[in-house]
Amino acid sequence: MKREFYTSPKPGIIMRMLWKAAGADGYILKKSTYSDQVKYACLGGIVVATGFMAALAGGYAIYTIFEPKGSALDGGTHTQTAIMASIFGIIWGLIIFNIDRFIVAATGKGDGTEAITWGEFVNSVPRIIMGLVIAITISKPMEIRMFKSEIDAELHQEQLKKRKEYEIATKANYDSRFESINEEINKIDTDRNDLIERIKKAEQEYTMQLQGKYGTAGNGPLSKALKEQLDNLEIKLNQYDSKHQSELERLNNEKLKLNEELDKELAKNEKVASGLDGLLERIKLAHEIAGTWITFFITLLFVVIELTPIFFKMMLIKSPYDFMGDNIQELLKAENGIQIKYDYYKDKEGHERDLIISHLAEKKIDEKIALMKAQTELSNYIIERWKEKEKMNIDKNIENYISEY
Repeated sequence: MKREFYTSPKPGIIMRMLWKAAGADGYILKKSTYSDQVKYACLGGIVVATGFMAALAGGYAIYTIFEPKGSALDGGTHTQTAIMASIFGIIWGLIIFNIDRFIVAATGKGDGTEAITWGEFVNSVPRIIMGLVIAITISKPMEIRMFKSEIDAELHQEQLKKRKEYEIATKANYDSRFESINEEINKIDTDRNDLIERIKKAEQEYTMQLQGKYGTAGNGPLSKALKEQLDNLEIKLNQYDSKHQSELERLNNEKLKLNEELDKELAKNEKVASGLDGLLERIKLAHEIAGTWITFFITLLFVVIELTPIFFKMMLIKSPYDFMGDNIQELLKAENGIQIKYDYYKDKEGHERDLIISHLAEKKIDEKIALMKAQTELSNYIIERWKEKEKMNIDKNIENYISEY
């Protein structure tokens, strides 16, 4: 129907999609004022924006959790993890979008005035709590992304510190084992060095005797005795080396294996220190870096974005869209035989209650009762006629009935 006093603007496809996001009735909005159309398009825009931010936050959180761990300063993107995180982010964004759409669509307009009464607020508490949870869930991944550079630098220092602590602890565990092996090697080396010192001393005495420093020079009886002593010491050294060679090889091999084992443990420590790069650690560092107030206001920003549609709908004044919606609801009720008498009676607690009359249902019940009543009457009539017929047969042939009974 074309109006002479006002023509409703024709909405575009984007506006109609935003209406759907807000859970509004596009059929009614097409016939309503431009103001109503814009209001519900804005509500839908907030719901879409929340879903988009949830997709980004969820995807980034999953990527942070499952990305390969390493130094916090290592750059690059792991493709496989990025694909998985993107898929999850889209699914998570759709989930939050659907929840937000339900919250906005299910939030009524209260008393239809700009003021938010206590009763309206109390009725909206469950939706507000859901909105708060969603807002906090979105804000934390976005927060750690905002301070990524600062968090990476701080996290790198934490990784180096942890790695140093792990190295000290690991080396302390191996010190006693190295000390035991070194003691055995040192004991063998000490005994061997004693023999070498004795050989050096015997060589010196033998040389000095040949030179005549202890008497007559030349290879006399004393020189021969010193030479024999020197030869015996060299024999003992060779025997000592032969005797302890296998033991030294075993100890050196054990020490070598222990060094290799220590290197492996230190490599594991580096991996463990790199594993410090997790979502929880980044959130903790974000709070330390940003401080309480900045963190609070970032979270508050997302809370405001999330809860704006709920409070906005409670503050809306009833408009042509609302009255037309109420009218269509009443027409649908009338078409289906539903009558509501508002504040018809008081319950036991004194609260006003509505009386809901379903005329079609009552009509069906009345028809069913009338049908059952008619069937009962017909059944009674049939029985009475049958009784009359049987009485006539008895009067005519009473002998037959007596023999039967």
